[in-house]
Amino acid sequence: MIAAIFNHDEARKIAEDWIGAWNNRELDRIISHYADDVEFSSPTVMTRWVEPSGVLLGKAKLREHFRRGLELFGANARFQLLDVLTGVSGYTLYYRREDGATVAETVLVDGDGKAQRVNVHYARIK
Repeated sequence: MIAAIFNHDEARKIAEDWIGAWNNRELDRIISHYADDVEFSSPTVMTRWVEPSGVLLGKAKLREHFRRGLELFGANARFQLLDVLTGVSGYTLYYRREDGATVAETVLVDGDGKAQRVNVHYARIK
């Protein structure tokens, strides 16, 4: 397998579109960034799904997770992009949520540039 450092300009473009989709509450646009076989790990999986592993598998399950998130936070959901970091075969989004919590999402992409593995980390969990 040949790996490559993810292009920073491309990562920033993806990040800005993803943040914009959340801020505009566009679920289809949000989910378009993910591969069908995405593996998504987040503390919010544990709280919204009572899933002890903290992991959701597949785009359909992730879509429902995000739908619940949009429903839970309503019109108050607002993300502010702070930075984008790039690495081998992926990137990390660093942003602030509406409640002040800072979040880092590390994304590894598939051959089509879609998020295939996502690990979400919070500086402060409520």
